[in-house]
Amino acid sequence: MSEDRANIHLRLLLKTLLRERSLSMRKLSVLSGIDTATISRIINGKQKANPQHLQKFSECFGVPIGELFEAAGFHIAWKQENMDSDIHNSVDVIQNFLESAKLLDQQYTTARVEQMLVNYKQYAQTEEGRKSIIGNFEAKLQKVDGIGPFIGHLKQMYEKFRHEKCTLVESALMGSALFYFILPVDVIPDYLFPIGYLDDAVAVSIVLNQLSKMRNVQGKE
Repeated sequence: MSEDRANIHLRLLLKTLLRERSLSMRKLSVLSGIDTATISRIINGKQKANPQHLQKFSECFGVPIGELFEAAGFHIAWKQENMDSDIHNSVDVIQNFLESAKLLDQQYTTARVEQMLVNYKQYAQTEEGRKSIIGNFEAKLQKVDGIGPFIGHLKQMYEKFRHEKCTLVESALMGSALFYFILPVDVIPDYLFPIGYLDDAVAVSIVLNQLSKMRNVQGKE
């Protein structure tokens, strides 16, 4: 869907929802926290709605956020069986997807995820961190219905981490990815499903690459 057609589609959908709910733009502003001028510009095609706007509209109108994302031209309706496809096997591919979907803000970088992993790696080595990961991983897994990029890898990491079937260095690395997945403080908010789990995929990909490099070095010694 072209950007112009997407704008028209979203504008028509928003106008229809306003009419069906008997809401004015001013009332929608009160309910959503988005100022009336911004809502007016979006509906009149003078401003593109961002993911945060769409999330607020979804909550106010009571419609699936995926419907609004599709109307806005964000092609994110991946089939469940494709969640572990090759698109998630490369940090570069994931980042390119975010850029093409115009969901990558200026501050988003792989370096930010890497820095968070460094912090989490230190915490994962503590007894408190270990208990937190073991106590919260299954609950977070159920929250996402076992769906998402690298879920299979996360499950494998969790089993090795939980049963201590790895070295201390490997445990720290895997623990950092597990802790990143568990915590709600992500580079991309989890509510933007499935986009919200792409930075989790980046985190897991980084850790997998680090583990691979470490094992290659050990194999040469």
